[in-house]
Amino acid sequence: MNEVLAKFQGSEGAALAHDTIDVLSGHEIPTSPANYEIWTVHRLGANPALSAEIETRLAKAEPFTSEVNEDLFERYFSNTRLSVQVMEASDGIARELTEAVAAKTLQTAAATFDGGLDPSGFRALVAELTAAARDMADQNLQMSEQMKTSSRQVETLQAALQSVKAQALTDGLTGLANRKYFDETLRRRIQETTAGDGNLCLLMCDIDHFKRVNDSWGHLVGDQVIKFIAHTLRTHAAGDFLAARYGGEEFAIIMPRTELGQAQSIAAAIHGAVRSKRLTRRSTGESLGAITLSIGLAQRREFESVNDLIARADACLYASKRGGRDRITCDGEMDQASAA
Repeated sequence: MNEVLAKFQGSEGAALAHDTIDVLSGHEIPTSPANYEIWTVHRLGANPALSAEIETRLAKAEPFTSEVNEDLFERYFSNTRLSVQVMEASDGIARELTEAVAAKTLQTAAATFDGGLDPSGFRALVAELTAAARDMADQNLQMSEQMKTSSRQVETLQAALQSVKAQALTDGLTGLANRKYFDETLRRRIQETTAGDGNLCLLMCDIDHFKRVNDSWGHLVGDQVIKFIAHTLRTHAAGDFLAARYGGEEFAIIMPRTELGQAQSIAAAIHGAVRSKRLTRRSTGESLGAITLSIGLAQRREFESVNDLIARADACLYASKRGGRDRITCDGEMDQASAA
């Protein structure tokens, strides 16, 4: 481990960074933190399984698409972080060095005592032990300062990694969860529900006639409308609900431990809050008129998969749009319509 870590330091570390970025560019791979971590570990040979998979793809001339890169990162890096390994390695090295120095000095002293000492020899041994103790104290002080510096660097790195992770899972325009975060959370919530942790509802909604907003007022105004919808969803996504931008003008809320009746009340509150708001163009004060939502709502059924739940909620959403928009449709109503 210490040999691997040393390659991140000094001129060798700088050369490694430049070379890795050149490799990413050569394969037309975005230089994101996750991709940089994948290819740095590969080039160092620190994860043989990862390297074998990358070399196989290279031999087959397979492109490293966004989906491939995300999959590699998920499978090889989701449960590990180099910064944690750095801290563990540093602590271990410090203990080993201190123990080794102390053991060597004491072994020498013990051998000298066993051989017998005259007064002058005793004084010389005491002086040697005192000098060794001072050297060890100085070394410990230097190591302590180095560890403090390393600790601060690791804390900075960890904060940066957390920031990068948050950015990777957040929609840039709205601040809501993005599609990746939505997919991961819904998968986890369904596993919890399967394990007996209550009900789960999924709300999906779409801004009615959003293309008309963009065509009439421009994309900047359209972005403001999207932000307004996001703010409304966030306001009503209490507790451990997750509001997400599903794509374009489509949004979703994951509602764990929520029955369909409760979810309908929340959907009605969101629908009413959006419908009652009259938006105006800031630059001119012109009214944009009423913004409305079409909403679909589904409660997970026993043994239902992620894709099946999304498909049912999406079908309810499009039933609302086909029914004239500006309304809420839940899966119970869909079932009744099918039976009729």
